[in-house]
Amino acid sequence: MSGQLLQFGGSLLAILALAWLAHRLGLGGDTRIRDEAHLRELAEEALCGFDPVEIALDRAGVGGLARDAQGRVMLLRRHGAHFASRLLDNHLHVRLDRHLLEVGTGEQRFGRVILNLGDQAPAWAASLRRL
Repeated sequence: MSGQLLQFGGSLLAILALAWLAHRLGLGGDTRIRDEAHLRELAEEALCGFDPVEIALDRAGVGGLARDAQGRVMLLRRHGAHFASRLLDNHLHVRLDRHLLEVGTGEQRFGRVILNLGDQAPAWAASLRRL
């Protein structure tokens, strides 16, 4: 009986140590785009020199769109505890449903993203259709 209790205690300590380590490394959690400045930072990290002049943030902070002075549009989406991005081209899928904009890159692994852009959704949908 004491051997089982010792094994249980050791397992519990190991689980707590792993949880503490994951917390210290910043793993997991609910990662969101905080504001426009954060989106600008993420866009620059994704593509050096990408400087957005126009930004649309999802209301929940799980994604966004950014357009630079050259007219290139970057789609950012949450991927686990990080963010993934793609430059959009003319092979994309765009669907508007009131304030929701569904964007698909044509890249199956990236998938489709639904962004709640509020009143900005129709304007972004129209501009993406012109790419």
